[in-house]
This record gives sequence, structure tokens and C-alpha cells, in this order.
Amino acid sequence: MTMPNLKSHFLFAPAVALLIAFASSATAQNDLIENPTDDSTIVYPAAYFADFLPVSANDMISRIPGIGLAMRGGGGGGRGLGSGGGEILINGQRTTGKGNTGESLLSRISADQVDYIEIIRGTSEELDVRGAGQIVNVVLLDLPSRSSTSIELNVDYWRDGTLDPGGQISYSGQAGDFNYLFAAQAESGYNGRINREFGFDAGGTLVEARREDWVRDQTSYQASMNLGYTFENSVIQLNALLETRSPPVDINRTIYNVVSDTARFEREENPSSRDNWEIGGDYEYSLGNGGKYRFLFIVNDRDQLFGQERYSVTENAENKILFLSNMSRDRERIARTSYTFNINQAQGLELGIEASQTIRDGDLRLGLDIDGERSPDVGGLVPVSISNSKSTVEELRSELFAAHNWQLNPRMSLESSLVYESSTIEQTGDVSNKRDFAFLRPKIDYRFDITPTLQLRAGIEKQVSQLSFSDFSATVDGSDVDQNTQAGNPGIAQEQSWRYELNFELRLPNDIGVLNSQFYYRDITDVIDRIDVSTSPDNLQSARGNIGDGKRYGVNLDLSARLSFLGLPNALLTTGLSLRDSEVLDPFLKVKRRMRNNGRWTARSSFRHDITSLGMSYGFRYEMNSNGGSGRKQVDVFDTEERFFQPEISAFIEKQAFRSYTFRFEASNIHQNEFCRTRTRYVGATADGVLEEVEKYCSGSGMKLALEMKTTF
Repeated sequence: MTMPNLKSHFLFAPAVALLIAFASSATAQNDLIENPTDDSTIVYPAAYFADFLPVSANDMISRIPGIGLAMRGGGGGGRGLGSGGGEILINGQRTTGKGNTGESLLSRISADQVDYIEIIRGTSEELDVRGAGQIVNVVLLDLPSRSSTSIELNVDYWRDGTLDPGGQISYSGQAGDFNYLFAAQAESGYNGRINREFGFDAGGTLVEARREDWVRDQTSYQASMNLGYTFENSVIQLNALLETRSPPVDINRTIYNVVSDTARFEREENPSSRDNWEIGGDYEYSLGNGGKYRFLFIVNDRDQLFGQERYSVTENAENKILFLSNMSRDRERIARTSYTFNINQAQGLELGIEASQTIRDGDLRLGLDIDGERSPDVGGLVPVSISNSKSTVEELRSELFAAHNWQLNPRMSLESSLVYESSTIEQTGDVSNKRDFAFLRPKIDYRFDITPTLQLRAGIEKQVSQLSFSDFSATVDGSDVDQNTQAGNPGIAQEQSWRYELNFELRLPNDIGVLNSQFYYRDITDVIDRIDVSTSPDNLQSARGNIGDGKRYGVNLDLSARLSFLGLPNALLTTGLSLRDSEVLDPFLKVKRRMRNNGRWTARSSFRHDITSLGMSYGFRYEMNSNGGSGRKQVDVFDTEERFFQPEISAFIEKQAFRSYTFRFEASNIHQNEFCRTRTRYVGATADGVLEEVEKYCSGSGMKLALEMKTTF
């Protein structure tokens, strides 16, 4: 793997050397941090954050060096409630939800309700999570009575002059053994983009130019609640989420034919809606012998509608030429129960079972302006038959699992688990297909505190991916105006992989920062990518499917540190570099290439400086991805795409005023970067190599300015 030239973006090694050399510089908050060496847990009490005047728990967490590493977790990618990954706990309890998660609560919990924040670097049978690299536990004040209200108002300003307001309000507190959090949010996710495309023939001559004015006028409303009650020997929690979203998109398109020196015009209406609700909960009962019984559940339901109506526009009239409607409904029901007990003082065991039902209903309809009998079901156009356009996919899955925690000695711990999973996936509708699957998923997580500040983590895990049921049937192709739909694949199977990981984390003295290096290797079977499902050479089609074995490997280097040695004790610099590579056999060209969306490197950096004497903060964020190479080139049955990325830069300034108010001004996409791609189309199959045309496309929304006010009372 070749090291990229990143001189203009990163001076990673010199920065590490400087920080270690000056690590003896301490901040005023250092004396407040508790760092017990027996359980690898670091505690940040509320007093640590007092000088920063935080409004929410999220404001507090953002000041902790290396917090991004903790929240990024240790892999994830699993199935069900027991899957690994970074976790946010509230009072030591997970928030059982898919949309209503622990991380989403951080901006809703007011800072004055927080007692302390823990970074848990070890493993334990006491934790209701498995395989997380680190765990962030936000512990709230335990008082007979407390309450707090947080309000956040914001407005975005876009390049086209649009003002886009939004806000949220949350009310949280405790009354005896009962704790609660209610939140409501209204956000308008407006986005206005200018898209440009230039088409060249096989000889490289410009033949066509297109411009699109693309506007999404999205409005989202969300309400949630989190309730908990503590009994003498048990805890019960209930979480609920209700969300509705309407993101219609309007497009005005100009198509100029260079050869004939003529132009034509099109307009598109893309109505869309999404309604979603979710209920989750958990119950934990502590037995007299030190054991614990847990029960968790999630029930959710999501309805989505996407429409597309395209009109040919002339000076005097509009003529509808395309109608697409894609309706879908996703439902999920998961229940998990387990019993945890101590074998002895050094070992604990969890035994349990999980069951789930997942259902997706899909219905795709297409109408064109062609000869035939017209129908109101497709917008007054002629219905066009689509293979595998109406279907219901249902999966019934069960897991038997056992997890063993072993504190080998005061500095070493070992967590091992074994999951037996069995499932049945059945598809009905236009296609009937039923398949049974069974997987054995072992995992080992080893941790060694080499010193109180240096930790080694090593892990091996068998992972099985969660299938996207939208891949089973035909769907809308939203990225190619010349291809209205994409085919489905009733035979797609889960991607499986063995994950090998080695992680070294060094916490620099005096809370100056965290230095982390992660090395990983993935041995993958049944890689999911595009496959050929053509019915004939004259009807080329592709769908997502399994293309064979592959591998993915790389290293992530991260540094998060205070700049005390530069006289900036409350300045936090976070920088990282990811190097990666992969290999798979392309099903169309029969050559080895990198996996889809697997660029060679990513460089990122962020900076935050809190000037506590003025109640002010400022900072920036920067990210750059590699371009070129097969990792950014996507191969399909009749075309190829190569994607290009530009640097992303944002900056902000915050000021506390009127005691409890925080005002934040932020500029996003300062570089005004664009997403660009080059699509190469072929006459017939890509493998034949007969070039038809090349399309060069770029899309950008310009810089966005945002003003935010938040307060707690």
C-alpha cells in the first residue's frame, strides 16, 4: 500500500513528537479527572466542564480529548440488538432504539442535569453492550427532584437566498425514582443545488450540455420521549419516537444539443413522504445472588413514498413524459432476553435468546408517454410492466447466544461470545422464493493495560451483514436520468466476513490527549456489489448481488490533544489519517479491483479553542478523500463511473451571553466543493469495450451559513 503525499494536509508525525515532548504541560481541569487503573475507566465530573459554560451533554462531551474514538466504537456491522459498535449509555443503561438512540439524546439532555461522564475502556458482564471499542456513559444527577428545559433555535442561509428555520425543545428531569425526557423538533432540510453535465461522443467531441436547478424543500417533525423508573431491585425504561418528513424535490432541466444548436427543457416534480414510529424498552432485574435478568424490545414501522413526474416543457405547454411511484413499508419487531451471573469473582457469563421479524412491502409503478391505453394509476400515461416490481419480503430470525467475561488479572481482560443464528427469508408477490440460513458467529475481544495510560485491544469476530430488503425487488434509479428503474435480486444473500483487529491507545499524561492506532483486516465472502441479471443481450440489467470473495485492510491513525504547550490550554486539536486497500474480482470485467467506495485514504482534522475568560469558542473542521483508482470507479453491466471529491471545510464561532444563552455562527462548505463523476457508457455490455459516450457531471450547493441559539432554564 503506497503512502499518499499529504504534506499540504497533515504533519501527523511531527505533531505527535511535539505533543509527547510537551506532555508535561497540564491544564486546570486535570486535578478533577479520576483515572482509576483497576478498571480502565476515566471519569470527567461536571466540574471539569464548568468553565466552558455548556448547555447540553453534547457540549460537555465535545471537550473531551479523543471522544471521537470512543464514540466510533470497535467495528459494528452486526445484526440485532446484541451487535457491536460504539455505544452511548445513559445512567449505565442503553437506549433501546434504532432512531431514538443514546447518541441522539446528548443534545436534549441539559448540562445542569449531568453528574459525570465516564469513558469505559474495559469489558464487563455488567454492561449491556458487546464488542464496543469504548463506551461513553453519561450519569445524571440522582436527586429527589430536578427538572430542566432546553431550547434550540436555528436558521440556515443558502446560496440562492433561502432562509431555512428550525428548532427543538426538550424537557427532562427526575421525580423520586421516576426520570423523564420529552423532546420535540421541527427542521426544514432545504437544499438547493446546481447540477451540470457535459456529454462527449466516442471521439471526444462535445455533443450535449445539461444544467439542472435542483431544489429539495424538506420539512421534518419529530417527537420523542424517554421514561425510566427505578424500583428496589429493578429498572424499567420505555422509549418512543414519532417522525414525519416531506422532502419534495423540484428540478428544472435545460438540455442543449451542441451539434444541432438547439435546446429543450424539462421539469420534474418528485413528491416524497416518510412517516415513522418506534417504541423500545428494556427491563432489568437484579437477583440476590448478583445475577441479572434483562429483557429488551423494539417495534417500529416506516412508510415511504417516492414519486417522479417528468414534463417536456415548450413555450406554450407542458407534456408529461414520465411517471414513477415507489411505495414501501418497513416493519421490525425484535425481542431479546438474557440472564447474567458471576461464575466467580473474575468471571461472568451471559446466556440468552433474541428473536426478530422484519417485513418490507414494495410496489413500483412506471408510466411512459407512448402508444397504448392510458391509466390514472400511472399519472395518465401508459403503464409499463416491470419485472419483480411488487413484493413482500419477510425474515424470521432467532439467535441463541452466550458471552463470557474473564478478568484474567488486574491488567488483562478477555471477552468471548458465541452466537448461533438461524433465519428464514421468504419473498412473495411477483416472485416467490423461500430460503433458510444458519450461521455460527464467534467473537473474541482481548484487552491489556500495558501501563495505566497505554492499552492494547485485539479482536477476532465472525460478522454477518444485515440485508437491505429493497434489493430484493425493482426500485427507482435516482442517479441516472436515462435509467428509470433498477432490477431486484430475489437470490441475494448475506455478506459474511472475519474481522481481525489490533488497536493501540495511548492516553498522554495530564489529560493532554489521546493517540490511537488501529490495524484491521477483513476476509469477506459473498461480497455484495452489482451483478448481471440481464434477460438477453438486448435487455441489459444489473442488480445488487453476491460477487464472490474479497478482502479489505488498512490502518487508522488518530490524535486528539490539547495545545497547552503552545499556551492554549483550552484548545483541542483532533487529526486523523486512514489508509486502506481492498481486493475483489469484478464480475463484469473478470479482473481484480478494489471494492466499491473504497478510496485509498482519508485525511481529517478539527480544531476547537475555548476562550473561557470571554465565554467564546471558535474552530474549524477539514476533511479530504483520495480520488482516482479503482476504489472510486464503479463498474456496471453497461457503464462505469469514477467519482471525485473535493476538500470539505467548515468553521464556527460561539459566544455565551445573557448568562444562559449560547449563540453559534457556522459556515459550512466554505470551499464550495462539488461532487463530480465521470460516467462512461458502452454500446452493449461494458466487457465488450465499445465506447458510446462519456458524461462529465458536477453538483454543488455552495456555502451554507447557519445561526443557532440555545439555552437552558
